[in-house]
Amino acid sequence: MSEIKIDWDIPNPFTLALAPQPEDIDGLGHTNNAVYVRWCEQAGWAHSMALGLSIEDYRRLDRGMAIRRGEYHYLLPTTDAEPLLLGTWLLPGDSPLSAYRCFQLVRLSDQSTVLRGKWELVCIELSSGRPKRFPPEFKQAYQPAMVAASCPPDL
Repeated sequence: MSEIKIDWDIPNPFTLALAPQPEDIDGLGHTNNAVYVRWCEQAGWAHSMALGLSIEDYRRLDRGMAIRRGEYHYLLPTTDAEPLLLGTWLLPGDSPLSAYRCFQLVRLSDQSTVLRGKWELVCIELSSGRPKRFPPEFKQAYQPAMVAASCPPDL
């Protein structure tokens, strides 16, 4: 089987293979938009865990990356059981307290981008909800994975 060549917006994403299930399909016969948001959250957590930080680590450190703003551009519909690949990247933020996470969802049958998304993240102290600087463990895990790039300009 030949390898599929995907034209990623940013090279070398962390990827998560997905396929809409019957319960993901809305009344219009397409994957419900809320499902895409859920998949982005799943990809973000899977990437964080692959980098060595789990929800248990967040709790132990009393720190977390909270979504300050999320943007999603729904470009094309997807349907039941369609093979998809969701790519995600971490990018440096505008301050020492922030970062960005970008997403690109690709339909494998034709390599079409069906969704682009972007989160503005802020590091918070879980016990107070207040913004805080990245603890050393976050810097060690996340900074080497951050890509010196920008999310697509339409986001």
